[in-house]
Amino acid sequence: MAKKASDKGKGKKPDKQIVASNRKARHNYTILDVYEAGVVLVGTEVKSLRAGQASLVDAFATVDDGEVWLRNMHIPEYHHGTWTNHEPRRTRKLLLHRRQIDMLIGKIRDGNLTLVPLSVYFFEGKVKVELALARGKQAHDKRQDLAKRDAQREVTRALGRRAKGMCPPVRE
Repeated sequence: MAKKASDKGKGKKPDKQIVASNRKARHNYTILDVYEAGVVLVGTEVKSLRAGQASLVDAFATVDDGEVWLRNMHIPEYHHGTWTNHEPRRTRKLLLHRRQIDMLIGKIRDGNLTLVPLSVYFFEGKVKVELALARGKQAHDKRQDLAKRDAQREVTRALGRRAKGMCPPVRE
């Protein structure tokens, strides 16, 4: 029996299950470009990630000898693991295409850019990391971003109040 178009996707999990995200990265860095990379993991790390445990707080990526490495990502030990458990903050290799790695090497060497992981997630059963090429923000840039966000939020609130009739119309 042939599958119908309406049967497509029934009984499947969502394609992207986010395990951990680095919310401070978007505040501390200006994101220039985003890449998706695979991660080389051992068995107990995957089990711990499936349990939803990971932290990207101090994580960063480096390019050493033509390979990209994820450092300081914390994946706690699997609680049902035995002597085969992994080290929580070990250095993990990231899987990218050669052209992407060469481009990253060139961009990092040119300016004061860094590689910051934004999130770790499962995509079609595989662990992926969303890696950002970023430039650090100065304190005044962060303040400007906060001021813009607050102003936008206030405009949205005022429009909502006006649409509900809670605020009298503006007369000039």
